[in-house]
Amino acid sequence: MRVVLGVDHRGFLIKDQLLELLAEDGHDVVDVGTNSTESVDYPDISEAVGRVLLAGDAERGIVVCGSGAGAVIAANKLNGIRCAQAHDSYTAHQCVEHDDANMLALGSGIIGIEVIREVVRNFLGATFLGYGRGGERYVRRLEKIAKLEANN
Repeated sequence: MRVVLGVDHRGFLIKDQLLELLAEDGHDVVDVGTNSTESVDYPDISEAVGRVLLAGDAERGIVVCGSGAGAVIAANKLNGIRCAQAHDSYTAHQCVEHDDANMLALGSGIIGIEVIREVVRNFLGATFLGYGRGGERYVRRLEKIAKLEANN
């Protein structure tokens, strides 16, 4: 899978480990920065990841800031981005299965790298269930989200 990864200065602390994990699992990575611990604004990183997704140049995105909260808020301002903040395995796969999340926000200061590895693998390994048995409700809910975006 082609994955776009963006980190702010706090996320930079785990960037190399994320890149290693993604390569180890056979993913092709689009890296949109940052490349140091010098301060950078998380909305800029969320936007960069989101723009790559919206252009169709990646299938999923991952953004990392200190808590994940700012990154998820900024990402969800982009129409067509469905970013979920996940710090556990269940949320990581459920947000894709039920909500067709295309972007994951992580907090580098919230959970350790081993949990992050598990969360990322669950997020990237999940599939949207909306077009299978019983999945009509997921599609209906996404249509409602699209209406909310259109009224912005």
